[in-house]
Amino acid sequence: MRDGFISVAAVTPHVRVADVAFNVASVAKAVEHAVTGGARVVVLPELCLTGATCGDLFWQDALLSSAESGLAELAVRTEDLDALVLVGAPVRVGGRLYDCCVALSAGRPLGVVPRRTLSADGSAASSRHFSPGPVAPTLIDVAGFIDVPFGTNQLFACDSAPDLVVAAELGEDSLAPCPPSVFHVRAGATLVCNLSATPELVGAAERRSAAARDLSGRLCCAYALADAGWGESTTDYVFAGHDLVAELGEVLDEARPFSPGPAVSEVDVARVASERRRRPSLGLAPTPDEAEHLVSYFSLEPSATELTRPVDPMPFVPADRQARADRCELVFSIQAQALAQRMAHIRARRAVIGVSGGLDSTLALLVCQRAFDLLGLPRDGILAITMPGFGTTRRTKGNAERLSEALGATLLEVDITAAVRQHFADIGQDEDEHDATYENAQARERTQILMDVANMEGGLVVGTGDLSELALGWATYNGDHMSMYGVNASVPKTLVRHVVRHVAETCDDVALSAVLLDILDTPVSPELLPAQADGTIAQRTEDLVGPYELHDFFLFNLVRCGFTPAKTYRLAQVAFDGEHGANPYDEETILRWLKVFCRRFVTQQFKRSCSPDGPAVGTVGVSPRGGLVMPSDASTALWETSLQTLEE
Repeated sequence: MRDGFISVAAVTPHVRVADVAFNVASVAKAVEHAVTGGARVVVLPELCLTGATCGDLFWQDALLSSAESGLAELAVRTEDLDALVLVGAPVRVGGRLYDCCVALSAGRPLGVVPRRTLSADGSAASSRHFSPGPVAPTLIDVAGFIDVPFGTNQLFACDSAPDLVVAAELGEDSLAPCPPSVFHVRAGATLVCNLSATPELVGAAERRSAAARDLSGRLCCAYALADAGWGESTTDYVFAGHDLVAELGEVLDEARPFSPGPAVSEVDVARVASERRRRPSLGLAPTPDEAEHLVSYFSLEPSATELTRPVDPMPFVPADRQARADRCELVFSIQAQALAQRMAHIRARRAVIGVSGGLDSTLALLVCQRAFDLLGLPRDGILAITMPGFGTTRRTKGNAERLSEALGATLLEVDITAAVRQHFADIGQDEDEHDATYENAQARERTQILMDVANMEGGLVVGTGDLSELALGWATYNGDHMSMYGVNASVPKTLVRHVVRHVAETCDDVALSAVLLDILDTPVSPELLPAQADGTIAQRTEDLVGPYELHDFFLFNLVRCGFTPAKTYRLAQVAFDGEHGANPYDEETILRWLKVFCRRFVTQQFKRSCSPDGPAVGTVGVSPRGGLVMPSDASTALWETSLQTLEE
C-alpha cells in the first residue's frame, strides 16, 4: 500500500452450474492464487458460487441452502488471507431471493450488497428469479453469521489505507440511467467493483471496456470488473471471462474475452483521492431522497506493492501514433484559433515574433502562419525578426531565415551585438564576464526590439516560451518571458517537439519540411554564450537545467497529480528503466534533476505571476489566472526535507 497503490485482481474462476462444492473450491483456489501474487482486493463474478446460469434451479431450496453453506466455507477458507474478497452468491432475505455481492474479510462477511437492476431477457440474474435489492442497509443473518449489513448503499473502508474505500455493484447496475456507483462515489468510494455475468455477444467487450473507461473517468474512481466465464451454461449464451481494471478513464489491465486472465493491476487510490479534491462536485452532500451509506471497516497489513502497472514516461505525448497525431493537431489548432481571436479582437494585422531557429520560436511562427490563414491576412504581415548576438550560430540563424522564407513571413534582421556592448559600457559590465547579466542583457535587448517594432507596426508581439520553461523559471525576467500573447505557454517541451514534427510530416511543402526536420535535430539552447571554435552551439540547455523529458514527467506528477517527491521519484524509476521506449536514467540522475525541478519550481513563481495571456491546451498550466495559483514566496523546506530523505 506504499504511496497509495493497492493491487486489485478481477478473477474468473472455472465453475460448474449448480455444483456449489466444486465452485467453492475453485473460487478459494483462485483467490489464494491472486493474494499470493500480491492482490489485496479480489473481485469475483456474479453468482459464481452457484453459477449464474442456473435458471429455474434458483427456485430450488437445495441449491440455495448449499450456496449459504458454501459461503460459510469460503469465509473460513479465506480467513487467513490478507485481502478483501468480493464474491457473488444468491441470498434469501425475508422470503425473497437476491443476487448479491458478499464482501469477505478476516473470515466473516462485512456486508451483503444486492443487485438493483435486473434483466428481463431470460439470461443470467433475471427478474424471473430475483428481486431488486433495497437501498438502505438493514441487518440480516446469513450463512451462520448474524447482524450482517444488507443493502445497496454500503462502503467497505480500509482502516490501514484511508484512501481505499470499496463499493460494489452487480451486472447491469452499471447500465442504469443513474447507477449505484454514482451514489457510492458521492459517498466516498474510490474503488468500485462490478461483479458481472453478461453474455459474450458481438461488440459486448468493446462496450464493457468503454463503459469502464467512461465510468472511472467521469466518476473519478478506480473500477474493477470480473465477468463470468468457463463453465457457465452454453444453452443460449456463452460467457467469456472478460475481466478488467481501470482508473480515471484508463484501462490498466484487461483479460480479453476467452483469454486465461485474470486482470491484475495496482490502482492508485491516493491519486483518485487527490483528483476528487480537485473536483469538489463529486463530493456533494447526498440529496434528501438518498439513503445514507453504511461504512464497514476492514484491515490490511501494510506492505510495499511492487508496481506492474504501466508508468508513462511521456505523460503529455500519446504513445499511439494516431492518437499522437490527433493530439498534436488539436493543440496546434487551439494555439492558432486563440491567436486569431486575439488579433481579430484588437484589430491587429501584424504579428511580431523573434525567431532563433530553435523549437519554441519555430512552433510560435507556425502558429502565426495558421492564424493569419484563418483570418485571411497576407502572411507577409508576420514580421519574423532574427536578432543574432554573441552566441548565435550559423546553423540556427540559417534555419530561422529558411523557415521565415518557407512560410512567406517578412524577415527582418537586427544584430544586437553593438547595442548590448553599448549597454555593457553604460552599466560597467565586463564583456568577458559571462555571468547572468551578460546573458540576460541579450534577452532583454531582444524583447525591447520586438516591443518597439510592434509599436511601430501596430502589431502584436507573439511570445515563444513554453510550459516547461515557465515551470522551471528558465526564462529571463522581463526578457524572453514577456510578450503580448504567449501561444506556447501551456505546451510542454516534449509536446512542442512532436507538434513541430507533426507539421513537418503533414505539410505539402518540401522546403518547409526539410528545415523543420533540421530544427528538430538541433540541440536546445538559448545561445547566449559565444559559440565554440568550430561554430557549433556551446550552451546546451539540457546540460544546464536537465533533460526536458524528466522535467515534463516531474511537472505532470508533482504539479498535476500532486504526488510527493518520493512517489514521483519511485514512478520515474519505473518509467525510465529503459523498457518503456524512453531514454534510461539511473537513480542518481533522476534524483539530481528532481531536486533541481523542485527547487526551481517553488522559487520561480514570481516569473509566472506576471505571465502574459496565452491559451490553455491541457489540464496542466501555470497561468496565474487559474492554471496555477501559488505564492511567490513559498518555502522550499518541505520538498528539500523529502528529497534529503531520499538522498540519504
